[in-house]
Amino acid sequence: MKIDINCDVGEGIVNEHLLMQHISSCNIACGGHYGDKNTIDKTIQLAIENNVLIGAHPSFADKENFGRKVMHISANDLQTSIQNQLDLFVERLSKFNKKLHHIKPHGALYNLIAVDKNAAENFIKSILKYTENVFLYVPFNSEIEKIALKNNIKIKYEAFADRNYNDNLTLVARNKENAIIKNSTQVLNHVCSMALHQKVTTISNTEIKIKADTFCIHGDHENSLEILAFLSKELAKKGIQIG
Repeated sequence: MKIDINCDVGEGIVNEHLLMQHISSCNIACGGHYGDKNTIDKTIQLAIENNVLIGAHPSFADKENFGRKVMHISANDLQTSIQNQLDLFVERLSKFNKKLHHIKPHGALYNLIAVDKNAAENFIKSILKYTENVFLYVPFNSEIEKIALKNNIKIKYEAFADRNYNDNLTLVARNKENAIIKNSTQVLNHVCSMALHQKVTTISNTEIKIKADTFCIHGDHENSLEILAFLSKELAKKGIQIG
């Protein structure tokens, strides 16, 4: 069995050179919550050197809160912001003669469009012209999944290796003590349950059906490198290849 492990990178942690060898796709901040031409170029170069698939990681344009708070702005303003980020990213990719593999929204925007139909429709309008032969990473059974499929956008279901889930398949809020999984063995068990059995155990200890084509480890997770190195070794023992 082969699974994709993705990582949010280019976010100022400057650990990409260590993470890239353990992942198969990456989501590079493109100026919304973090990033500029310099950080984008450096991260693209590292992805190319490590044969990692390259994705854009647009967000609310809110560097102060790292894109982790919902911005109450007009639909037109959000569309303009997302397209400016993607224009910048595609332009930088072209300098390396590389094409965009996927788009994965970040933080509060990701969580909002998973549950809010209007926000999801607006986001799809924002990205539609960039999606030919490009995947959109979406959570299973979400609003953004349904609207992407209606618009013939190719999707990959994403699950979070280092985050706990509520019973409705939303992520436990970051301000909760049990939001983030820090133990490498727990992350491994979490991934194996989702990859092998299509089930996730929620914080209420309930098993819920889930689909996942790609699993995220956050690049700013305090144990990200330790977890990724552990997964690389232990998944192989279970016959699961990262790639």
